[in-house]
Amino acid sequence: MKILLLCWRDSTHPQGGGSERYLERVGEYLAAQGHDVVYRTAKPTDAPRRSTRGGIRYERAGGKYGVYLLAPLAIWRHRPDVIVDTQNGIPFFARLFTRRPVVLLTHHCHREQWPVAGPLIGRLGWFLESRVAPRVYRGAPYVTVSEASRRDLVRLGVREADITIVPNGVDPVPPAPVLADDGLTHLITLSRLVPHKRLELAVDAVAELDGCVLDVVGSGWWEDKLRAYVAERGVADRVVFHGHVAEDHKHALLARAAVHLMPSRKEGWGIAVIEAAQHGVPTVAFSDAGGVNESIRDFETGRLVAAGEDFTGVVAELVRELSAEPGGGWALSMPASPMPAAAREWAATFSWEETGRRFADVLARAAGSRAAGSRVAESR
Repeated sequence: MKILLLCWRDSTHPQGGGSERYLERVGEYLAAQGHDVVYRTAKPTDAPRRSTRGGIRYERAGGKYGVYLLAPLAIWRHRPDVIVDTQNGIPFFARLFTRRPVVLLTHHCHREQWPVAGPLIGRLGWFLESRVAPRVYRGAPYVTVSEASRRDLVRLGVREADITIVPNGVDPVPPAPVLADDGLTHLITLSRLVPHKRLELAVDAVAELDGCVLDVVGSGWWEDKLRAYVAERGVADRVVFHGHVAEDHKHALLARAAVHLMPSRKEGWGIAVIEAAQHGVPTVAFSDAGGVNESIRDFETGRLVAAGEDFTGVVAELVRELSAEPGGGWALSMPASPMPAAAREWAATFSWEETGRRFADVLARAAGSRAAGSRVAESR
């Protein structure tokens, strides 16, 4: 099949993140199966208009809003057999411009994030996401990444039977250097630096914990505000902004870390949770933040901060548990925390191969349904 993937960004975009990587890994799987895969996305400054990577042909055009306006041209030009329309807040509304089957991919609903866009854009965005999109895509196949996201879609009026959950995979750990032990306890965040990630709470945690350093891996337009907050809290010497780093360095930082912090307001799943777990590093996140309830097994592979609990307090408790030496006194036979081992075992159950296979099944069903419908129409 010829498959067109519509997404506002790809992973080379300065603001690209986990949702873009998900679609790319799915596209790479599809290309490896012999499909013709085109990934249409925005064109940031100096990015090539066309490139090929992992078997996918990338086409870039338009900016923050223009990418949506120009997408129909790609639909009409390529005439794909099936389209994946990615809803990062709002979809491309591809279903309005073609009779080809369209699968809507949405990682999570954005009600909590829209206010950051300002009162006008925020209200318009949520109206399009919550009212218009469910009507335009009524009866179309949906893909999402967690039960929490499926429940959110159902609350917006999407039929549960139309939604398939295809969880995230994870890349294998690459060979990475071993960073020197500086005698400090390293906390880490892997995140775009934007308001809804609430990284200020991670800064608050390190400010209250002696002997701890926070490694901030990622970049984004909120970085200046976050740096100002770090200075305000008086911990500029204990918060390190690494920016975007190479994969091997990212994994070296993870391997050195004790705890991964994800104080985000909302996550569809949280790929970084599983990346940290690959190194036996548990994650602390909020129980009401969506899909992290499924990517984290509370008290087994990490901690979920419940209503009424203090984020910093939970982080401190976990750091103490992980740093406690086994044995001694009455606890002579008491084992070390089982959480790192459980996290590694949990991470080993995920792969992009399985994600791609399950997504391919959804696309095959969508394309098959259209073909069956065409045959029925011809017979009449």
